[in-house]
Amino acid sequence: MNNELLKDRIEAGLLLSEKLKKYQDTNSVILAVPRGGVPVGIVISKTLHLPLDIVLAKKIGHPSNKEFAIGAVSMDSMILDEHSDVPKKFIDDEIIRLRQQLDEKYGRYMGNRKPLDLENKNVILVDDGIATGNTLLSCITMLRKKNPSKIIVAVPVIPYDTVPVFEKNADELIYLTASKYFRGVGSFYEEFNQVEDEEVIQMLRLGTTTE
Repeated sequence: MNNELLKDRIEAGLLLSEKLKKYQDTNSVILAVPRGGVPVGIVISKTLHLPLDIVLAKKIGHPSNKEFAIGAVSMDSMILDEHSDVPKKFIDDEIIRLRQQLDEKYGRYMGNRKPLDLENKNVILVDDGIATGNTLLSCITMLRKKNPSKIIVAVPVIPYDTVPVFEKNADELIYLTASKYFRGVGSFYEEFNQVEDEEVIQMLRLGTTTE
């Protein structure tokens, strides 16, 4: 696909499904990144007959500059950069606080469902596009601890410069467009509406009951 615009996230999911066909009906799991990755992930999950779950992560901000990430946390694992100036108590408190937020968010999206077991499975990590890629890279690092047999990143759009980073960190990278002139994920879609929490909840309730 060249510079043609994607109609919407549904079309993105259908086009990615074509490229992921070898995983149809295999020992694989789709992990969508809320919120924008969920509509894409649901299409892939239905087309390839694979179970769907979500992946949640939050960055741990530096105490003196919240925007500067010193690590990231998921519901059951974490990564941390070395910062000798940051007190251990601050990090411990942040992990507890952020985990609580993630647990609440997972419950809001998925109800009482338990996260899928990823051990020895192909994990297909789906979002509606990559901008900086930092969140997804954190997710990959944390997912490795669950011993999947393979991590595949599947995204419609990615900045050209970021491709080597993901080829190195994931076992496989599937994309539709790698642009040298990246002006934000939304510029590659005709329709790129904000996906609201309520929509995600409805999609996931409908999308995962078919399994």
